[in-house]
Amino acid sequence: MSFAGQRIWIIGASAGIGAALARSMAKAGAELVLSARDPEALAALAADCNGAQVMPLDLGRRETLAAAVQHCAQMAPFDAVICTAALYDPARIADLDPARAEAMVRVNLLGTLYVAQLCPPLIRDGGQLVLFGSVAGYFGLPGGQPYSATKAAINNLAESLVVELAPRVRVRLVCPGFVRTRLTAKNKFNMPAAITPEAAAAAIMQGMTRRGFEIHFPRRFTLMIKLLRALPYVLSLRLTGRLG
Repeated sequence: MSFAGQRIWIIGASAGIGAALARSMAKAGAELVLSARDPEALAALAADCNGAQVMPLDLGRRETLAAAVQHCAQMAPFDAVICTAALYDPARIADLDPARAEAMVRVNLLGTLYVAQLCPPLIRDGGQLVLFGSVAGYFGLPGGQPYSATKAAINNLAESLVVELAPRVRVRLVCPGFVRTRLTAKNKFNMPAAITPEAAAAAIMQGMTRRGFEIHFPRRFTLMIKLLRALPYVLSLRLTGRLG
């Protein structure tokens, strides 16, 4: 898949991986529609992306996504719809802020679910629906609630959609490890194998040009967590217990 001339909608484009992906895809010749909650950030980004179209929306409010989908129908078909939007607030269960937890479930999980429901009709035959899970969804680690739980749900959702939307739409699951963004800056621990948003964007674009379902990176980290997931609980929970 060449990105030159491809029409791509990125939801969650205002910062972090989404913004880096928008810039990289614009340089590769893609025609972009950029969405997020912050219209000023989107306008500034669009100026770096060959005059990409801006479509502000709040993924936590289904009606704003539905309105954007209705507008984007005039530009369809899209070669890909990419949903990177997410909220992140690391906390142990005892310290959980109910309002923040509800917001994360609403944006991360329900927002992605609504993208999966409303956006496929906009995608051309053989095009891609790209959803962002996370390595944090592979296995429950201390201090990750409720973010990790929402990402585990997205990983599961994407797996089911592969069959449900086939063969017309190709579903891709992106599972990043640690990426240095304003969200992961909240972490108070060393982030192993952390990479830049630009490196993440390059890995995603490379993955989208290949066959396969999952795009995960950096592999020196993600493969270790996959191994942890493959172990019997008697071993894996003993290992994660040392992190607690």
